[in-house]
Amino acid sequence: MKLFNRSGALAAILVLGLGCVLAPRAAAQMGSISGSIMDIQGKPWPEVVIRAVSDQGAKQETKTDSGGKFSLPNLRSGIYDVLVVFPPPNDKQAPYQVKCRVQAGEDAKVDLNFKDIVAKQGTDVQEQVKKQEEAKTKFEGMKAHFSAGNAILEQEKAAKAELQKATPDQRDAAKQKLADLSDQAAKEYQAAQQSIGEKDPNVHLLWAKLGEAYDTANRNDEAAQAYQQAINAKPDVPGYYNNLGNVLARAGKIEQAKAAYTKSAELDPPNAATAWRNFGISLYNANRLADAIEPLQKSTELDPKNAQAWYLLGASLLMKMTTKKVGDREEVQLAPGTVEAYQKAEELDPNGQWGQQAKQGLTDLKALGAGIETKVNVKKKKS
Repeated sequence: MKLFNRSGALAAILVLGLGCVLAPRAAAQMGSISGSIMDIQGKPWPEVVIRAVSDQGAKQETKTDSGGKFSLPNLRSGIYDVLVVFPPPNDKQAPYQVKCRVQAGEDAKVDLNFKDIVAKQGTDVQEQVKKQEEAKTKFEGMKAHFSAGNAILEQEKAAKAELQKATPDQRDAAKQKLADLSDQAAKEYQAAQQSIGEKDPNVHLLWAKLGEAYDTANRNDEAAQAYQQAINAKPDVPGYYNNLGNVLARAGKIEQAKAAYTKSAELDPPNAATAWRNFGISLYNANRLADAIEPLQKSTELDPKNAQAWYLLGASLLMKMTTKKVGDREEVQLAPGTVEAYQKAEELDPNGQWGQQAKQGLTDLKALGAGIETKVNVKKKKS
């Protein structure tokens, strides 16, 4: 009888075991879902979101192409809910849902024609779909007018820049061009409003853009009315109050402007300094320097590193400059904080626009005999 070769058997077992470890595993085969989506008119429906959710909770999403076709590859086997997510303005409606089985190595087909689907439903559903189609048509019309208005608004802004550079003999033509473009942009935004109606959640954007079209052309009253309508439609947007404040300040309605800027600052505390600075700038540009002092002071308190605010504060405080007779000569008396504001602007922006203007302001004041030091950060000698 032969003896059992234990060492040889053990080696064979080890080789077999290593073979199990080292042999590559066969990749699990995956399946897919593909198909086409047709709209209510029976035409290919592009850019529609298609979402697949497995019975295990796995999700995959894609969009239909220009021909209404879609494909969801690399799906594990299982039962899937295929959801058609309706695009705006019907995106609030629950997605249309069908089920399909995905098997390894196979492509499950999901072809949906909403013209046929609706035809099989009752009259109530058909009426609902009809309203949705009308809403879609209006939405597309709104988008077209909105885009046209935006394009004209950019031309209007360019025309405003041209007006600011125009020579005296060119100014009348430049003003007319600006007014015409403002009218054209306004008509597009108004047409967009008519497309969707006053109750649409996006109407505040159209009022704001209409306000901008008037604002750019310095049509203060019309701009203020439009911005107020934007606020009425969506009262929690800080920028709308800021824009309203700008035109009210420019129109000389200081208290109303102050109320608008205050609301903007309250709604957006991190940018409150910007709101007050904008108030000061509007008043400064309207040559209401005395009124500009208070908002600019608030702005510098909240944001002490803004050179523009410091320079404008210094320039506005000049309105409070007086003279005092000392002996036989008049001596300049500056309002408290004037020199410090200029010095701060120069310190923060030594080589920039505001720093250079502040430096010149200090030089001019010294020439008036204000008796100030024009150098910034002059350190006192230690005693």
